[in-house]
Amino acid sequence: MRRVFWIGLLLGMLGAPLLPAPALATDAPRRAIVDPVGRQITVPADPKRVVALAPNVTEIIFALGRQDRLKGITRFSDYPPQAQILPTVGSYVHLDTERIAALQPDLCIGIKDGNPLAVVEQLQSLGIPVFAVNPVDLETTMLSIQAIGDLLGAKDTAAGIVDDMRRRVERVNLRVTKAPTRPLVFVQIGVSPIVSVGTNTFINELITLAGGTNAAAGSNPYPRFSVEQVITLAPEVLVISSMARATVFEQVKAEWMKWPSIPAVARGAIFIAPTNLFDRPTPRLVDGLEVMARYIHPRLFKDLP
Repeated sequence: MRRVFWIGLLLGMLGAPLLPAPALATDAPRRAIVDPVGRQITVPADPKRVVALAPNVTEIIFALGRQDRLKGITRFSDYPPQAQILPTVGSYVHLDTERIAALQPDLCIGIKDGNPLAVVEQLQSLGIPVFAVNPVDLETTMLSIQAIGDLLGAKDTAAGIVDDMRRRVERVNLRVTKAPTRPLVFVQIGVSPIVSVGTNTFINELITLAGGTNAAAGSNPYPRFSVEQVITLAPEVLVISSMARATVFEQVKAEWMKWPSIPAVARGAIFIAPTNLFDRPTPRLVDGLEVMARYIHPRLFKDLP
């Protein structure tokens, strides 16, 4: 989701089929706002039929307690589990405009980093406003939660969520100051080939805040490595985090266990974690931070749940 710029394929709109205009309540109160991306749009004062155009948006809406307004989601919106019973409208990078229109939303909430601009403009031409957020780190994730909370009449709930996130981040910061070292951490998000994460990613921020050093830091957000290169890096902590099946996780871990020369293997510091805990910009990103902190500094964070 990270650093994928809007796909402005306006030519695709020229051949798009005409879609039926959604049956919106045109007499409902509306308000003009500026979304976090800087776009001035007019939205319902009290949206009732919302389609989430990315998994993180779905999760945020549930966290705000506004899931009763959610009428459609995208593929891979797997948290919380009850979200999966909702109609899907494609993936966040391949949205199905006809399916969205058929749900007759009075509002769509999307993300700048991934949703195709052509689809956004097509929806707006049908009278469906699209409110966009742009979470690129923990801070802007919290700002996105507040923005969506204000949009859906859950401002106080959003403020409470963000206050809790800030408190937990500060708790990690304070404990990390007591760490004598910043261990080298390698996070594997791709199995074949081996893919890790560079500097400009959510996971890099979590590693740094959790008191570690990213072994794959650099300008390439998703660098590839050979086994020999990882061995040479000599990471002290190795985290396997992928969308692949759990059985694949265990196979990958077993392969790394064959290399006791890697400090992480010698220390027994190889961990398996779901990727959406580390790279999905939602309130659970702080859960990911605390998990990463336990991996890197187990003695400092052993009391966290």
